[in-house]
Amino acid sequence: RHSTSYKETEGPYDHLPLHTSIVLFLLSYCELNSVRVFLVCNTAVSTEAWRRRRTKLPQAVDVCCVSVEDVPPLVKGCRLPAAVDGTGQLCRAGLAVVLRHVINKTMEDDPSKNNVLSLLGFKKTCLKACAEVSKWTRLCEIDIPFAVEEHLQNPTNPNQQLPSAITVLERRLSEPVKVHNDDKIRRQKLKEQKQDKRNEFPTALGETNPESKPGQSSESSAELELRAALARLSVAAVPRLTSRENSEIRKVKTADLPPLEHVFAEGLYFTLTDVVLLPCIYHYLAHAASVLPCLPHLLRWYSRVQQVPGVPRAAEDCGLNLSILHLPTPNHPAPSVGDEPHPDPGQEEMSEQLPFVGGPRPTMTKLKENGIEAVFTPHPCPAWTLPWDSLPEAINPTEGKMSNVRAVRKMQQLNNLVAMVTKLARPGYIVVDFCSGSGHVGIVLAHTLPHCQVVLIENKEESLVRAQRRSAQLGLKNIGFIQANLDYFTGPFHIGVALHACGIATDMVMEHCIQAQAAFVISPCCYGFIQNAVKFTFPKSKKFKETLTYKEHMILCRFADQTAVQLNPERRLTGKRCMGLVDLDRSWAAETHGYSVQVMTMEPENCSPKNNMLVGRPLQRSEGEDIASKLQA
Repeated sequence: RHSTSYKETEGPYDHLPLHTSIVLFLLSYCELNSVRVFLVCNTAVSTEAWRRRRTKLPQAVDVCCVSVEDVPPLVKGCRLPAAVDGTGQLCRAGLAVVLRHVINKTMEDDPSKNNVLSLLGFKKTCLKACAEVSKWTRLCEIDIPFAVEEHLQNPTNPNQQLPSAITVLERRLSEPVKVHNDDKIRRQKLKEQKQDKRNEFPTALGETNPESKPGQSSESSAELELRAALARLSVAAVPRLTSRENSEIRKVKTADLPPLEHVFAEGLYFTLTDVVLLPCIYHYLAHAASVLPCLPHLLRWYSRVQQVPGVPRAAEDCGLNLSILHLPTPNHPAPSVGDEPHPDPGQEEMSEQLPFVGGPRPTMTKLKENGIEAVFTPHPCPAWTLPWDSLPEAINPTEGKMSNVRAVRKMQQLNNLVAMVTKLARPGYIVVDFCSGSGHVGIVLAHTLPHCQVVLIENKEESLVRAQRRSAQLGLKNIGFIQANLDYFTGPFHIGVALHACGIATDMVMEHCIQAQAAFVISPCCYGFIQNAVKFTFPKSKKFKETLTYKEHMILCRFADQTAVQLNPERRLTGKRCMGLVDLDRSWAAETHGYSVQVMTMEPENCSPKNNMLVGRPLQRSEGEDIASKLQA
């Protein structure tokens, strides 16, 4: 497989964007030379300017310059960096997604590169959680690069303060770390600390402790974490953690063991996060001499990263002279915990759950007293169905790994969404299946609408590869695949569709459609996850805001999930009404942007506990026509 990477640059290569520098650094560190890299430039580049720039780019990587017009259409619809496979149908976009792909591609080419595989961290989850739900991914992938870019654009501003993203990183590096199975390392640290104390106090006869080694000092225990980290990279002798400690050490409770200090960004081990941060911090430190005393942990991290095998070589290959920065040697700081607890990096981080008291009835009564009740538009074509018996097997949900009962319900759900989309679509339209999963909706649409272009967007690589495989079996040519978070898709389209978009994913899809002035057909799901929103505020519409507090709206969201079939009918009915109210708020918010929106119920209603559909179209495109009337026509 031949992958092609695209990285955006500005002007005649006088300064590469940080995301570009990060990807090139990883390519050099991995020594991956089976891909072609195209630097996309917004202006013409002279031969001499390119020759000068080429000397500062990884020499083993095939790099060339292209104009924006020469970028493939699928890549044009994404924020760079991006990587496209040899078929031109699968594009990966966004920094974290592209970097993880580079690592996977390296391991395909050479499975023996364990140092590259270890970049993915514990259970291969490093930077896997998308920036919409993980504060750590957002900090590393977005906040720090953008903060440094802003600093580089105005480095001489005397009033410039320490960027908040850098402050967060400094605080994170000051905290003790918890790593998998760390008891042995912590007990070894306790042993060395006790050994150091004995070395500091001579015996009564004036002799040194017989267990001490020549030249051993208190620095030995202070650097235990670094030795353990480098041992994993096979560059230093691993501490003998498997030997049985003496009873004095062995009997110490786990809670009383000394904490481990940060060596690298995510703890003890060098990971992809450090690869992302190094070019950013290098450029920041080079232009921020006045703030260096405020960043002792960051300086310590910077010095340790340079000791990782392969890092100095890759940095030099990319024109980053790490040793040229004459930074003060930071004192060995004691671990300190910030005022606020921070979850482990790499995990999906959700905001604190609000304490709910009572049921939704007081909130629903309050809305009713203000003239707000859930209203459902009658389904315009409840009996419409796809010709499942005549469709290829690769389209049928039964082809996947699901039970027959679930497959039937999935087909019923697809009937509803496809019915709406096919009535709205016109030849030449671009239809985007957001949160596509393994492609149940998008593949049906591509087969049903051969004169339209269908794009599937999903951030889980396994699901998207499965969808691409099914598409290849069908020989579909009017389909494309993008592995990315929703925010990295920027291309134009006419209809957006999403089946069971969880939590705020529904609101993100609606936002994308409104920005593109596209129609939408969305089935929401997981209303309770809305309370974890960072990007949006709720309620969304003016009338709901005037009536409900945030907490009251969250009560509706929580009870909107009470629609499971095993619940009693009255409780399910209350859950359905809450679903309708939450989606009514969403529809009214969309109408302020010039949309006609209806909230419908899928047919049959038992095809899913989450059976609402939001169907909307911009009035300027539909010329004021009611969607239901057009569908019936």
